[in-house]
Amino acid sequence: QVQLVESGGGLVQTGGSLTLSCAASEGTFSSASMGWFRQAPGKERELVASILWSGGLTYYADSVKGRFVISGDKAKNTVSLQMNSLEPEDTAVYYCAVRRPSYRQYDYWGQGTQVTVSS
Repeated sequence: QVQLVESGGGLVQTGGSLTLSCAASEGTFSSASMGWFRQAPGKERELVASILWSGGLTYYADSVKGRFVISGDKAKNTVSLQMNSLEPEDTAVYYCAVRRPSYRQYDYWGQGTQVTVSS
């Protein structure tokens, strides 16, 4: 059993910043990549940002590129998401996820943390 825990969500005004953090509280595993997803009401879950440990390659959704920065520690299986210049459209539940080596999809998930951006 693996449990991921997100923290750092909250309420912020437009233009503000928040930093989300994710860590494993239970289980032993290795990860090939870790990422942040979000889901807003009435919208599909989408990948916001991810990091591939092998080369440190990062990916950002077009909607957050230039505003969000993902970072982490592979050995500790932790990942953070620095969110800047937040907009109301960023309001969603944000989830941390892990993709293990030899797996093509993310299969470990956290419970999510709410981010609300007010105008």
